[in-house]
Amino acid sequence: MVTVSDTKVTWLTQDAYDRLKHELDELIENRPVIAAKINDSREEGDLKENGGYHAAREEQGQQEARIRHLQELLRTAKVGEAPQNDGVAEPGMVLTVRYDGDDDEEKFLLATREEGAEGEIEVYSPDSPLGKALLGAKEGEAREYDLPNGRTQKVTLVRAVPYGA
Repeated sequence: MVTVSDTKVTWLTQDAYDRLKHELDELIENRPVIAAKINDSREEGDLKENGGYHAAREEQGQQEARIRHLQELLRTAKVGEAPQNDGVAEPGMVLTVRYDGDDDEEKFLLATREEGAEGEIEVYSPDSPLGKALLGAKEGEAREYDLPNGRTQKVTLVRAVPYGA
């Protein structure tokens, strides 16, 4: 029997992959600390009114969820170099755009949240309506995408440079 996975591949630079792998290793290493907190809190008595116990259990749940998320993300990650500085919109590029009817420009990183977690710049997913519309666009090219209200928005790619360049 063959099973097909529709898991998404996440593009990551080597730096981002290493950072996330380090976070995963630290979380796994920290498991006994959380377990000890739970045991210590459990020994304090009545679990119904034991805030420390419930807080430790909540922390453990959040940590385990993050561990599972990171394991899946890293398992499906495509690690590579930053994209070419060729002015084409693709994951890993900082895009500067101008919306039709607006003179202001907006700058953001086209990537996953994990890829841009360390930066100060806004991150837009390549799977977002704007991200999908801009994928493959060249500097100066205008594209349209659908807004949640049913209208379409025209956007022009002003500049595309690799993240960190």
